Amino acid sequence: MSGNNFFKTKSELIENINILRKEKDAIILAHFYQDEEIQDIADFVGDSLALAQWAAKTTNKIIVLCGVHFMGETAKILSPDKKVLIPDLEAGCSLADSCPANEFEEFINDHPNHQVISYVNTTAAVKALTDIVVTSSNAKEIVDSLPYDEKIIFGPDKNLGDYINRVTGRNMVLWDGACHVHEQFSLEKILELKSKYPDALILAHPECKKYILALADHVGSTSSILKFATQSVNNKFIVVTEAGIMHELKKQNPDKIFIPAPPEDAACACNECSYMKKNTLEKLYLCLKNETPEIIIEEELRKRAVMPINRMLEISEQYGL
Repeated sequence: MSGNNFFKTKSELIENINILRKEKDAIILAHFYQDEEIQDIADFVGDSLALAQWAAKTTNKIIVLCGVHFMGETAKILSPDKKVLIPDLEAGCSLADSCPANEFEEFINDHPNHQVISYVNTTAAVKALTDIVVTSSNAKEIVDSLPYDEKIIFGPDKNLGDYINRVTGRNMVLWDGACHVHEQFSLEKILELKSKYPDALILAHPECKKYILALADHVGSTSSILKFATQSVNNKFIVVTEAGIMHELKKQNPDKIFIPAPPEDAACACNECSYMKKNTLEKLYLCLKNETPEIIIEEELRKRAVMPINRMLEISEQYGL
């Protein structure tokens, strides 16, 4: 059932979302890859690290995580006393799906005496097998914080792991996983854009393939891309990550030009995550109204999964990330 069955206009729908969140003491957290109308209604918009930090410190009774499933799980792991909701349970993650916990456990067993670092884009079950969780915002600093001769397993994103190996001089063992959005960027189309806009700087997410990153003037997480573009004296950028970040880039930099990089096999001029776009204002309203879908995690699993996340948050605080 859609929220439009209840309200004649979008403004009426938004008004009722605002009423519900006040009545229920709910905080709405949204990822940069959400549709702009969800970003605009959220109490806080950020990348995976920032959302985890907010989930850990919020005092609200209810957390509504507008993102994908693993983000809701992370919020619940960090705030077990809070009710954590997500607008659509089907909002999954291709990267998390590429790393089943049972197979990852076998991989770990095949490489004994390794420190296990997992990207936050994983299920609670994979986090429970992990020593330290990282995000694209802090992965380099966390790897650098470990002894140089430390044996490390990194999963599940092979592209991010390869990038971290190159910038740190490590030789981490990489799980063979990837994000379907960042895998789909077209080198040919990015080169065409660069030819059309020769003065544009290329900003790329480290989940992209190596040959895409080799073109980039700046490689970083969504928050890093946002910061770089805002601080840069340049006024034109080709953005190689999920197109949802364009909204915040334009909000913070209305006088600058941002050109989304397209995928290989689509007529669309930008590259979007279909999972992220499953969340809508209507689903957000129903989520608050009915207090469902709710993220539930078995307590023993949560206790194991929270330890590597807490290590990430502690190291991030230490390095001011």
